[in-house]
Amino acid sequence: MTLTTKPLDPATWNDFARLVEENKGVWGGCWCMSYHPEGIGTHKTPAQNRLEKEAHVRGGTAHAALVFEGDDCVGWCQFGTPVELPKIQNLKAYLSTDPVLPDWRITCTFTGKGHRRKGVAEAGLKGALEQIARLGGGRVEAYPEDCTDRKVAAAFLFHGAMAMFARHGFERSRQIGKHRWVMEQFVDPE
Repeated sequence: MTLTTKPLDPATWNDFARLVEENKGVWGGCWCMSYHPEGIGTHKTPAQNRLEKEAHVRGGTAHAALVFEGDDCVGWCQFGTPVELPKIQNLKAYLSTDPVLPDWRITCTFTGKGHRRKGVAEAGLKGALEQIARLGGGRVEAYPEDCTDRKVAAAFLFHGAMAMFARHGFERSRQIGKHRWVMEQFVDPE
């Protein structure tokens, strides 16, 4: 399987939207809005999340490396600045460490049904780091799960696995949840 990546932007919006729709809005209609300032919740419909995500994409305040197999979008890796993506999981524990905010955050990955465990998340992460380099680089944080000695369903690894981030040069910084860590690396600009 040959995988390529492209930025999420107005030109690729329809590819992203098709994948989300094929996967029932992702997590019941999230549309990858959970980490944006508006967030998600019971007061919001999947249609509202879709409209807000599209507005972010068209406004340049949503970033992701979309993963393609041929012409089909099969996954993504979302990243952005802390202003664009302020709502990370385990935020209270994160803030208790008195962090210096990074230049970029990688908040989630998604792989469509039928494509899991085929390297899509890995390709998305690689594509996100390449895009971050083109956007000026800087310090990047991610918040993956430690899966050592425990089985985690791929569908629940939307933050990614620590081992995957380690393969791409990330190092553990601090623990912020039972199995969640802050991992960091510096990406040189292109």
